[in-house]
Amino acid sequence: MTNPVPPRKPALLGRGSWGETLRIGAILRKETVGGALLLVGAVVAMVWANSPWADAYETLRGVTFGPEALHLNLSLATWAADGLLAIFFFVAGLELKREFVAGDLRDARRAAVPIAAALGGVIVPALLYLLFAGGVEGAARGWAIPTATDIAFALAVLAVIGRFLPTALRTFLLTLAVVDDLVAIVIIALFYTDHLSPVPLLAALAPLALFTVLVQRRVRSWWLLLPLAAITWALVHASGVHATVAGVLLGFAVPVLRSPKSGGPDAGPGLAEHFEHRFRPLSAGVAVPVFAFLSAGVTLGGADGLMSAFRDPVVLGVVVGLIVGKPIGIMTATWLMARFTHADLDENLSWVDMLGLSLLAGIGFTVSLLIGELAFGVGDDAHVKVAVLAASVTAALLATVVLRLRNRAYRRIHEIETADLDQDGVPDVYEPDQARQN
Repeated sequence: MTNPVPPRKPALLGRGSWGETLRIGAILRKETVGGALLLVGAVVAMVWANSPWADAYETLRGVTFGPEALHLNLSLATWAADGLLAIFFFVAGLELKREFVAGDLRDARRAAVPIAAALGGVIVPALLYLLFAGGVEGAARGWAIPTATDIAFALAVLAVIGRFLPTALRTFLLTLAVVDDLVAIVIIALFYTDHLSPVPLLAALAPLALFTVLVQRRVRSWWLLLPLAAITWALVHASGVHATVAGVLLGFAVPVLRSPKSGGPDAGPGLAEHFEHRFRPLSAGVAVPVFAFLSAGVTLGGADGLMSAFRDPVVLGVVVGLIVGKPIGIMTATWLMARFTHADLDENLSWVDMLGLSLLAGIGFTVSLLIGELAFGVGDDAHVKVAVLAASVTAALLATVVLRLRNRAYRRIHEIETADLDQDGVPDVYEPDQARQN
């Protein structure tokens, strides 16, 4: 009598469905282009801010425009941080809701891993920051700076060093970054709102509710939705809550699945995916690069200036939080999930792969710069910018070393995945509009 085969343990970071894999692949390609533009914007800002024309850069950042009566006579830099990044967070809200409603992460077991990893990657960096800077007067306010991952920057690096990275790892990185961006926006709303005005905040519920009713009825007319979104944003801004919170709330309002009249979930992508397809290029290609250009410029002051910056406990806290705290938090949380769920890593992967992704998650550019401005004020966050830039570049270099060591294994996995895809006869590129027509 043959012995029964023991049940196979659940796989940690196993391959998802082909449909989801193709959709994620399309998203990553757009974000990679956006990441390249982000890097260009950041480099131009750094060069300009340290050139003989540095005053012109600061003058440009300080140009103000907008209606004073609505408290929207803002500087160009503030418009980028409060306005353009609202588009970024709108897309993040759409993506996160879609993943948990219709994506592979609607399976609680699959969703638990990146969520736990994201929380670990928020808690540990914050604790390490406080360990280094918490004792300095006023410095503790920056505890959230090293908590977020910049998905566009990370994917731009990944495009250069790891284009054969398995789809499970790419999906994990994308989901982790989206979740900790959501955590970051919650942190901004709760801890970086100094003066709350309840009347505008309550008033924002009216246009938000009307926007929700319209999108739930599958209305796509921009001339109806865009003014409501703008009014919601303006009222949230006037309330003292950071205006990017409005972007997330508007994203969460959009339905993911098709209505029963339109054929239900099996009839193709819903309104959330339609909006994501339309707004992601604007977010990745315009909003984030322009914010990087208007935020990354900091005068270094030569070697003496850099040495002075790295004697600042705030700088040390941010650098250690991103480079050391992110990997420790993500790796520990993932290991604990494997331990308590009795799951094994997918047979083609190893913990070295998770280390490489964890280091890559230490690239904390866009949201880290935003929190730095909120924590210390525009103009008083020069050392924070130095710390975020230095930590992000270092994290990218360390991740490059680790992931390149596994490049041969990634090529082998890529060949297997490609062979499976060709055998299944699934199109190479997923386009929501094409799927909707089919």
